[in-house]
Amino acid sequence: MIDLHTHTVFSDGALIPAELVRRAAWAGYRSVAITDHADHSTMAWILERQRHGLQQMAQYLDIGVHLGIELTHVPPALIPGLVEEARDLGAELVVVHGETVAEPVAPGTNLAALEAGVDILAHPGLMTEEEARLAAENDIALEISTRAGHAVTNGHVVKLAEKYGVRLVINNDAHAPADFVSADYRKRVALGAGLSEEGYAKANANSGAIVQQMLRRLLSGGRDASI
Repeated sequence: MIDLHTHTVFSDGALIPAELVRRAAWAGYRSVAITDHADHSTMAWILERQRHGLQQMAQYLDIGVHLGIELTHVPPALIPGLVEEARDLGAELVVVHGETVAEPVAPGTNLAALEAGVDILAHPGLMTEEEARLAAENDIALEISTRAGHAVTNGHVVKLAEKYGVRLVINNDAHAPADFVSADYRKRVALGAGLSEEGYAKANANSGAIVQQMLRRLLSGGRDASI
């Protein structure tokens, strides 16, 4: 199992990075991305402190850990510049907090994120067909969420993704220990959203492919790929 959407005390999570990583490993995950909520005021600080901590722990971990960020409630017009800044600051994975029906996310957030070329559009809610087509064109993964509230529109996302050939990934949006759900629960969420057994396997493979892409970026950039 891979979870590419998690949060620590550096945003609204309950766990410090060391405990989050340990809890994920204990729950059977082989790789996680820490993607704390950020905007212009916090992103550089979060990435710098997370990087420092993860580099200290790297050689002792039995799970792959990647440094990411989730741009959250940022005005849509500012998303493209912040995506570029996140990559310049060394974020391995850039996620945008999509237009979930569970929160008052600004209209236009999904479209701005897809046009900016993020890696994952998280919980995109009642996304449009235009947005699904753009996700396919830009090879951006859409998230199927196991998190209550965000999961309400999973079926809608699956339907559009399958229609337009968009990559899907399954994430927990983990904030606390209990959020690292079992493999059985992840599968039930996926099948309940309308994915087939084959689609579920493909979503898991997509997560693995994103991890490999992050490793290639690190190696090509000359940075330490051991985290």
